[in-house]
Amino acid sequence: MNELEFVTTHRRYLHQYPELSLHEYETTEYIANFLDDLGVEYQRPLDTGVIAYLPGNGEHTIAYRADIDALPIFEENDIDFKSKTDNVMHACGHDGHTTALMLFVKRCKAAADCGELPQNIVFIFQPAEETGGGANRLIRAGAFNRYPIEAVFGVHVMPFENEGHVVIRDEEITASATEYRFYLNGLSSHVADKEQGYSCGEALQHVLSQVGQIQQYHLNGLKRNIVHMGHFEAGEAINTVPSHGYLEGTIRTYDVNDLEIVKQQMAKIAKSVKLLFNVECEVKFEEGYPPTYNDSNLRKHVENGLRNANFEVIDKPTPYLFGEDFSFYSQLAPSYFVFVGVRDESKGYVTGLHTSNLNFNEHMLIRIADYYEQILRSYSEVRAQ
Repeated sequence: MNELEFVTTHRRYLHQYPELSLHEYETTEYIANFLDDLGVEYQRPLDTGVIAYLPGNGEHTIAYRADIDALPIFEENDIDFKSKTDNVMHACGHDGHTTALMLFVKRCKAAADCGELPQNIVFIFQPAEETGGGANRLIRAGAFNRYPIEAVFGVHVMPFENEGHVVIRDEEITASATEYRFYLNGLSSHVADKEQGYSCGEALQHVLSQVGQIQQYHLNGLKRNIVHMGHFEAGEAINTVPSHGYLEGTIRTYDVNDLEIVKQQMAKIAKSVKLLFNVECEVKFEEGYPPTYNDSNLRKHVENGLRNANFEVIDKPTPYLFGEDFSFYSQLAPSYFVFVGVRDESKGYVTGLHTSNLNFNEHMLIRIADYYEQILRSYSEVRAQ
């Protein structure tokens, strides 16, 4: 089959059989079978995900990453390759990322068989990007200890940019993602004797109000930050004073100092609840993904690769405010992450990431593989100088 048939076949199969983070068992088998058929060496350091390796002619080792998990979203696309799993969908384009990397593996294996692969390559088919920090899990599991990786490259489809455009940015390109949770415990009483209780309803109103003021009064207005309240509840019955309350949300910032300010203010809010309402209040944080940091020393390879693959480079002045666990790879080696435009208004491919109508043209996956190939050549040429 030609390359368009290749990417169409594999992407649409993966799209029909999406799997959630840390449950990508069939997806892992599908990738492993593909690698077996090619005769490419691989390992499976976690229950899901695959790390493949091809030795080349050079002494340098670089890595490329694709994420393989899907989201708990019911697909609303009217297409013949619609998800066959209820309430699970590749709504973030990971089926495309996986397929593009598979095509690149195929090209690299053909080059290696001819003795023309310029460098050693690690191909990372990573689980649990959406939740679970699959990149960090792989690193902690020692998945890369055997490979002297010098650089890691990754891409993400971006439906808000037109086909042919690629968004890049040195240093931070995505934000940190930190979850927070407030737990409130008061004293219930009958509504007829409400003054005998300690109301978590009243206390929760205070917490909601104060959390909502953090961005307005405690963070630099020239910076982009999000302090989001995602879910909250209080109370048990219609005629009792609420004895329990709960709030959870997420913090998105690309400045570590701003994140500390938010956490400090939340800790103060939790303390104030006891003083004002006699309600116990605790706030807990779950560190998510750090900001994705693009090493400026790799920019020359990225720009050379993109332009040689006939992409138009768009330099983003500020980071995106969503999280991305590619960020963990900067612990492993210098890394660089870009966003490839897949917007096609003529076909209605305009909805955002994590939406039930996300779709894109498969020919863009060939172009991503072109970029991978060109960045390999650029890396080899620059390193040889």
